[in-house]
Amino acid sequence: MKTAKIIYWITTSIIFLLEGVMPAFTSTSQMAKDSISHLGYPSYFGLMLAVFKVVGALVLIIPFFKGRYKEWAYAGFGIDFIAALVSLWAVDGFSGIILFPVIMFGILTASYLSYQKIKS
Repeated sequence: MKTAKIIYWITTSIIFLLEGVMPAFTSTSQMAKDSISHLGYPSYFGLMLAVFKVVGALVLIIPFFKGRYKEWAYAGFGIDFIAALVSLWAVDGFSGIILFPVIMFGILTASYLSYQKIKS
């Protein structure tokens, strides 16, 4: 049980920092706006995505939220990482950048599995 808690907090903290804190501070930067437009999405999509990521990251990291709230946050991040992989692959082809969503999906999976282990 102790190992599951350690894995949960490490993996969830990584998700929180990279998918919650970073978008909160960088979503309005020119680089973020250029990345969204490079992928063919409208400008409002970047802001909407940043808000959802921050809310989802908070739901994952705050112990008060349980059950369905966490399940929806995990599902949302899973869809986000899969969509990022597909978008990057469709626009830029097979390159090293598509490994980031794959790695993040793996971290998310480890967080989810350890959460389920702690919960049971």
